[in-house]
Amino acid sequence: MRIAVLTDIHANREAFEAVLADIAGHGVDRIALLGDIVGYGADPEWCCDRAAELVAAGAICVRGNHDAAAAGTAEAMAPLAKRALDWTRGRLGPAQTAFLAARPMTADSEGMLFVHASASQPEAWSYITSDTRAAPSFRATTARLILCGHVHVPLLASCDSGGVVRQQAFRTGLPIPLLPSRRWLAVVGSVGQPRDGVAQAAWALVDTGTRELSFRRTPYDTTGAARRIHEAGLPEELAVRLLVGL
Repeated sequence: MRIAVLTDIHANREAFEAVLADIAGHGVDRIALLGDIVGYGADPEWCCDRAAELVAAGAICVRGNHDAAAAGTAEAMAPLAKRALDWTRGRLGPAQTAFLAARPMTADSEGMLFVHASASQPEAWSYITSDTRAAPSFRATTARLILCGHVHVPLLASCDSGGVVRQQAFRTGLPIPLLPSRRWLAVVGSVGQPRDGVAQAAWALVDTGTRELSFRRTPYDTTGAARRIHEAGLPEELAVRLLVGL
């Protein structure tokens, strides 16, 4: 089975559409969405509706912290994120809000765990930015592969049979063998608001048959997405971020 893993779409229609078009050429059997469908971007309604269509067709979709906040949960947010979420709440209809609220915190399939932030305490929304921060997730589950979002910067870590966790180097676009002697954790990066200096949508492709993972990037209309943010009256910083990938 080939699974496309998308996360942190953040109401960026242009990026979401571009990745879905890219996925269509990779023989994907299933899509997994790791949360934060909304927040920051100018198209929360369209992105919610498209995510709901994918779920109806069999996609996995877990809840992110921005999704929870948009659905009414009290979540701690930075001022910029809070301004965007206040605007987002005014745009979402009851069905869209209910869709976000109904997302589970985690999902599992074929030895994989899907979660927005971390496997150890999903509801705490902790950031996995290093091998040290990845270690609690390995201790919390026996899954062979943990797939996360939340950080907006791709990362790969492995855990050996002795419980030693190491961050692993990788090259975007090249398949990474998921050796069965180790367990693995991948922070996928962000579709709609990458923060690693690359102004392209980030996603991942998992092949359970070959036991390989590849980190992917898809160019999209960053100028159009930034213009939509500007036209919506959202903070200008959110538009600039898309143009520089930070």
